[in-house]
Amino acid sequence: MTGSQAGSGDRRPELARLVRPYGDTTGDGRVQVSFTLPIPFGAATERSRAEGAALQLAGKMGLDPAMVVHAKGMGPDYTFFVVYGRVAHLVDLSQVTVVEREFPLLSPAEVNLRIRAGLGRKLVVVGACIGTDAHTVGIDAILNVKGHAGEKGLEYYREIRVINLGSQVAVPDLVARANAERADAVLISQVVTQRDAHLSNTRQMAAAFDEAAGPTGHRPLLVVGGPRFDPAMAAGLGVDKIFGKGTTPGEVASYLAAVLAPAAETAGAAS
Repeated sequence: MTGSQAGSGDRRPELARLVRPYGDTTGDGRVQVSFTLPIPFGAATERSRAEGAALQLAGKMGLDPAMVVHAKGMGPDYTFFVVYGRVAHLVDLSQVTVVEREFPLLSPAEVNLRIRAGLGRKLVVVGACIGTDAHTVGIDAILNVKGHAGEKGLEYYREIRVINLGSQVAVPDLVARANAERADAVLISQVVTQRDAHLSNTRQMAAAFDEAAGPTGHRPLLVVGGPRFDPAMAAGLGVDKIFGKGTTPGEVASYLAAVLAPAAETAGAAS
């Protein structure tokens, strides 16, 4: 190998570590962002003022140069913008934290066998959407037998008993029902995120279960899911696990089996 070849090979990891946004050409730093401002988009003067405000914001965000490629009034007092521009920032991939799955994916038969061997009874799961959240698509995709992404929900698993409380469940009611059912795990879906409602609801729920646990400290496994959650936030929110968008029923079932029946053996046939 020649010296120039060796040098080129040595540089590749460093080049791959630092990346820049791609728009029209490689590494040109071009990005597209959208946002809404509380500014009317009516007459010509109002439109010019609105676009000027959008460009001012884009400049403060580090887009230089920037252009408004789309603007549309959203009712009488708001304007939605799409802005295209260039940023000088680099992304250091070595500083990106990835939360990797810490449990094996199991088939439904393996999950059933592991629960039966490890618990000697059915695993009890209570699920709900709490607070004012009425969007049950997420919790139903995980719990209902029809499932999601080609996988059947937890109701399909013979060794899991599911209680789906549906939408807009008050936290005290959730705690009371989970305790009455002697739940092993509580699954919560949060889709409504205005004013970070998903975060405050989750903290409230965790605190309520901690209080109900009393001096023993025993509480169900608390699992939360939703499109706006970061899996790394679990400890800060007081829950045991966070699942983000794209989670399948099989992942949730495998996690529950891994945590609640950790010493079980999966060898043998499952009925």
